[in-house]
Amino acid sequence: MKLMDLYQLVVKTGMSADPRGEKTVEKDLQKTRKRWEKLEEKKREFFDQESLSNPYSDTRILFGEPETEVSTLFTGIDIEMGEILLADRLREKGEKIDLVLSHHPEGYALAGLYEVMHIQEGIMAGLGVPINVAEGLLASRIPEVKRGFLPFNHNRTVDAARILGIPFMSAHTPADNLVTAFLIKYLAEKGPDTLDELIEVLKEIPEYRNAAKLKAGPTIVLGLGKRSVGKIFVDMTGGTSGSEDAFEKLAIAGVGTIVGMHMGEKHRKNAEKYHINVVIAGHMASDSLGMNLLLDRIEEKGVRIIPVAGLDRVARR
Repeated sequence: MKLMDLYQLVVKTGMSADPRGEKTVEKDLQKTRKRWEKLEEKKREFFDQESLSNPYSDTRILFGEPETEVSTLFTGIDIEMGEILLADRLREKGEKIDLVLSHHPEGYALAGLYEVMHIQEGIMAGLGVPINVAEGLLASRIPEVKRGFLPFNHNRTVDAARILGIPFMSAHTPADNLVTAFLIKYLAEKGPDTLDELIEVLKEIPEYRNAAKLKAGPTIVLGLGKRSVGKIFVDMTGGTSGSEDAFEKLAIAGVGTIVGMHMGEKHRKNAEKYHINVVIAGHMASDSLGMNLLLDRIEEKGVRIIPVAGLDRVARR
């Protein structure tokens, strides 16, 4: 398939699994288009026109011609200089690699990561937190994340891909949306009563079972194994960690347990303050699950997958 077709498939798949619902996503896109229409001509040069049809700023074609034919995909969780050089080395040895796909964003997709954090507002609203409160909680956190990325050398890996002539793309939130939707449905069907049971049902998923063997699997970081799970919040999408002040509102909304990829110590302590259990399913395992669900769609189109850089490839189709 062509690179542009692959890119559009990734975006469309992410939108179909967006926890806010496709109607809300489309409304956001319409708002973006209205901002574009009202924008002064001199400012349009700096507007990311991909945002007119793609609501995920962390998912972009970073280098490469849209008409490039892709039959072999080299893909991993983190693609940096070393992985780009590895892809080039494999091509020197005769391996046909048409595209490098990273889960975690690079280039301007990394610089714009903070923009997808608004997804968290919709997720909290769906859990029962008033939308105005959710927006207030993220109002200071989103600029904080934006400032945190300012010193980064965003384009380092993209430059390497460009110099070596290797098409390069990132797919972050679409994959995270898929793992979120998968786990919400899966855990609702399994219905674990205790944290110990929750850990066991997570380990029935191949990516988490494999990670557990490597000491990177599901772990209770807050709460005792015999404690009741209660209402589960699957915290797997929305760019990066949200506000440290959200836990009080989540507790009021009835959340009993958070199942996430990762959690900082300050966030964990605040969750403890409001008696919310926390299970860390595993970062690489969760990212692998989301990417695998996405890669299955791509593989259906006849694209061969070469997994690297922490991606535990498990095909479900």
